[in-house]
Amino acid sequence: MTLNCWIVDDEPLALSLLESYVQKTSFLRLTGKYSNALTAMKNIAEERVDVIFLDIQMPEVNGMEFARTISSSTRVIFTTAFSEYAVEGYRVSALDYLLKPFSFADFLLAAKKALSWFEITGAKPVPEPVQEKRAIFVKSEYKLIQVLYDEILYIEGLKDYVKIFIESDNKPILSLMSLKSLEEELPSERFMRVHRSYIIQRAKISSINKNRIVMGKKQIPVGETYRKHFMAAIEKG
Repeated sequence: MTLNCWIVDDEPLALSLLESYVQKTSFLRLTGKYSNALTAMKNIAEERVDVIFLDIQMPEVNGMEFARTISSSTRVIFTTAFSEYAVEGYRVSALDYLLKPFSFADFLLAAKKALSWFEITGAKPVPEPVQEKRAIFVKSEYKLIQVLYDEILYIEGLKDYVKIFIESDNKPILSLMSLKSLEEELPSERFMRVHRSYIIQRAKISSINKNRIVMGKKQIPVGETYRKHFMAAIEKG
């Protein structure tokens, strides 16, 4: 039995060490290596991962927050220099907890726990059908919030922040990230940049009045550099 695994750690030396440990372990196959949890979170919906060796203290999204979003079919082994997270680690059903610095022998014991779990439960570490991503996770007010694509009306960029306006709440979700990075994460077939400060969801457009898009009670300007592309997309339907 071979397990597909990821390693996620913001320290380059730790990432390299973990990679060398995985390469020494015959039943592990490294399919993902990430220096931050946010990037890993974006990609995990697109493939099946059996085991993640996950650091806890990382920028933007920490390992504990990431672990709470992971499917129960993926086993988490925390790798951290901070022992105070141990209890919380088990609360999110972590399979094991490796305290840095740890040896290859310690790593191998934890990896064997994962192998035993799959063997005992009968869970098959095989690829699952890719499911269409339906939501985005954003950090707001010190917590990670799942925002469904279907709920998003439009997004406004404000320097280093974005405001995400949704149908079910009059109050927008405020998150510390750039509009450009959010644009790259959202599916282009649903969302479109129409102005340097705005992204809209095409299906939520009420009407178009000259160079303004009506989204409910909000009128959003179409920027000069985006106008041609926007009108072409509207004409295509």
